[in-house]
Amino acid sequence: MLKFKLKTKYIMGKGFFNVPVAVNEPVMSYAPGSPERKAVQDAYKTMFNSKVEVPLYINGEDVKTGNTRTMSPPHDHQHIVGEYHIAEQKHVDAAIATALEARKSWSQMPWEQRAGIFLKAAELIAGPYRAKINAATMIAQSKTIHQAEIDASCEFIDFLRFNVQFMTDIYMEQPESTSDAWNRVEYRPLEGFTYAVTPFNFTAIAGNLPACMALMGNVVVWKPSDSQVFSAKVIMDVFKEAGVPDGVINVVFGDPVMITNTVMASPDFSGLHFTGSTFIFKELWKQIGNNIHNYKTYPKIVGETGGKDFIVAHKSADAKQVATAIARGAFEFQGQKCSAASRAYIPKGIWADVKKYLIADIASFKMGSPEDMSNYITAVIHEGSFDKLAKYIDGAKADSDAEIIAGGGYDKSKGYFIEPTVIVTTNPKYTTMETELFGPVMTIYVYEDEAFAETLTLVDETSEYALTGAIISRDRYAVEQATKALQNCAGNFYVNDKPTGAVVGQQPFGGARASGTNDKAGSAQNLLRWVSPRLIKETFVTPTDYRYPFLG
Repeated sequence: MLKFKLKTKYIMGKGFFNVPVAVNEPVMSYAPGSPERKAVQDAYKTMFNSKVEVPLYINGEDVKTGNTRTMSPPHDHQHIVGEYHIAEQKHVDAAIATALEARKSWSQMPWEQRAGIFLKAAELIAGPYRAKINAATMIAQSKTIHQAEIDASCEFIDFLRFNVQFMTDIYMEQPESTSDAWNRVEYRPLEGFTYAVTPFNFTAIAGNLPACMALMGNVVVWKPSDSQVFSAKVIMDVFKEAGVPDGVINVVFGDPVMITNTVMASPDFSGLHFTGSTFIFKELWKQIGNNIHNYKTYPKIVGETGGKDFIVAHKSADAKQVATAIARGAFEFQGQKCSAASRAYIPKGIWADVKKYLIADIASFKMGSPEDMSNYITAVIHEGSFDKLAKYIDGAKADSDAEIIAGGGYDKSKGYFIEPTVIVTTNPKYTTMETELFGPVMTIYVYEDEAFAETLTLVDETSEYALTGAIISRDRYAVEQATKALQNCAGNFYVNDKPTGAVVGQQPFGGARASGTNDKAGSAQNLLRWVSPRLIKETFVTPTDYRYPFLG
């Protein structure tokens, strides 16, 4: 367990309290023979061969509706690991009502008490729950142990620890005062309740979206993805053990349209924290706008959505570095990251070497169940994703302006397995250069060495998204040129690295354009969205005469 140093003191009514300095959780190796490898293997086997029942969680109670759906691993879709209960409208109404009731006490809870809860949650994940939350993520989201570790454990722990530090930093932001008047700002929780809608692909995001709002004193109705219920159950187990009070975070599963309509019909709806598809987010934004006259406040809207993330190589780039950036950036977790590289622009002069190295790397990938920790690739999340990806791969096989140089196979007989696939196109606006696929498919356009500037313009104009991107170059003038030319098409821009792997507290994450509101999860900027500041001015000697000197 990490030993925390103590830093800045923060004012409270009964003392000046120190907060632990947030440090990033070290990533365990899971090397053969390591204790953490054995722990997660044992947890995986136990959980895979058991049947878990996941109820709704409302007002601190497990709610079983009797209407259930099964959960199966994407890499073994005939195997059932459990079932979860589906909410009716009355359950969503109950979640809203109990959240509003809980707010009466929770919004008044001193910040250090809220901080203590979520710091405890971080330590529970770092210790006794680590193997369990990793195994749940491996089973139901088909992540390798490395991908589960950096997500479900490390990133989630980091969110919880750093958010506490960010909260106290925010509270310390105070206006100037004078001898005759004391100015102070309090950062109130939003009036009403908030709504968290979370994706399947990151357990850390699923946990952070409701947790960060609750940390700031808000109450939450949380709807996880149907494909992430298994690890969502572990998250709620952690929150309960950490001491999150009844009603503060309520969890409902089921029909997203019904749940959302019920939430957004409430006049007390005050904020949406969303990660998911661009189309859905825009529809939710529109729905909030249509309901705006019904709300007591203007709801805060925060969303991180899709991406069509790029790697641009300059003619000076090292070919092996480019190939590695693609092999990792495009194919880790089967490309199911909103930050995953899915289009690349490679100069002709280094293309032959990049191609050679990339094909060799892909040929060395092992694919199968995450239980076998020698596998680099596992299954995509569900049949809908599989069918979509297969369609685009078949299209590339048939199109005259596209060539598949690696992969191209797929098989869903046991699991939803798509081979890591590389398409080379002669058309820079080819469909897979523009469309977000959310799978292990990379499309490459080879450009003339001297057409770097034109290629940068092409990168900027090709996609509606602006989430992540990378420039790889040994020429610093080219790096500067790309950094400037691509300033609006990536909220997270990487120099000589793959465009994935943002770390909490180091690389605040988010994108613009169709990729979201760019409110930078992993920084204080995101937490500021979940408070409503109040300025208090206290005058010490109150005037008794209305007349100003200019009146004579």
